[in-house]
Amino acid sequence: MSTESASYRSAGVDYEALDAAKRLAIDKALSTSPLLGATGGRALDSSRGEPAFVFELGGRAFGFVVEGLGTKSIVAREVLEGQGINRFGDVAYDTVAAILNDLCCVGALPLVVNAYFATGASEWYRHAARADALLEGWRRACADAGCAWGGGESPSLPGLLDERDIELAGAAVGVVPEGSAPILGQELAPGDEIVIVASSGLHANGASLARLLAGRLANGHATTLPSGVTLGEALLEPSVMYVPLISALLREGVSVTYISHVTGHGLLKLMRPARPLTYRIDRLPPVPEVLSFLVARAGLDSHAAYSTFNMGSGCAIYCAQGQGADIVALAEGLGLHALLAGRVEKGPRQVILEPLGVRFAGAELELGTNSQPGV
Repeated sequence: MSTESASYRSAGVDYEALDAAKRLAIDKALSTSPLLGATGGRALDSSRGEPAFVFELGGRAFGFVVEGLGTKSIVAREVLEGQGINRFGDVAYDTVAAILNDLCCVGALPLVVNAYFATGASEWYRHAARADALLEGWRRACADAGCAWGGGESPSLPGLLDERDIELAGAAVGVVPEGSAPILGQELAPGDEIVIVASSGLHANGASLARLLAGRLANGHATTLPSGVTLGEALLEPSVMYVPLISALLREGVSVTYISHVTGHGLLKLMRPARPLTYRIDRLPPVPEVLSFLVARAGLDSHAAYSTFNMGSGCAIYCAQGQGADIVALAEGLGLHALLAGRVEKGPRQVILEPLGVRFAGAELELGTNSQPGV
């Protein structure tokens, strides 16, 4: 096995280039906001760069998002080919979770999700067990989130995609419950508490680096971890769906001031709002075995590890002082693991991970030109 260090860039993912493109896209998109007025709608431009775009129509606020799984479906294909284990239901579930976890960050609960299944060859679907697992996984995720699967698109793209692979993505529309306002960080303030809800492992971020590292191992995805599971199986552990928790928080009237889905950029995402505030974390959840394994094989220090992988933190929920314990209780009641992890303070825009002695400066996360990242 190679001991050469590895990074996302060495795996073919350059966040600096991607983030620059996102900032440019936001600038271009802003110029189209007035067009919603022709149909009686209004764009909430303060949502530009948030996990989902928010607009108003007919007196209600809606969220809209497009998201994808990335290259994790390649891991599923390699595990099926090498170990005979069919986990395509799990990567379908992961895709829906990636979409809807972003959507509910702005306080919108999902109504409809559509699928985008692109293959390198239409023959992909002739493997009936694989196709059936994929479709059932997508349906199961929609059921867990309480939304309809409206339809989708399934192009065959020979020459663009490898004929052995499938690209999984989708889009969703959600509605902000009556009596609630979109959650865009407008109420975020010093003194707010930060609750971290645990991840189940890799989720839908970091698969390109994981694949690079697996390729350096003699047994690849069949490498056995200390717990006895293989690397491939651990990488394909299904993502946590946070929609039921966000729904419960809105229903119970908990004063949620911001929500950050911890995906690309890891815990840098804790300072996603473009505000001059400090986010101090005193406690962190346990790191899943598979992520510890990847970090060790990649030779990443704590600063790099926690700005690359989620490291056990799947979702951060910010709330008014004194309400963090209520969020933890609601999460635990839904079978999720959560902890009151830290607080928002006056100060420069930064994240401080006290247990690790790690500090992320604001300049390390510049994804958007308005309210922050994504597009």
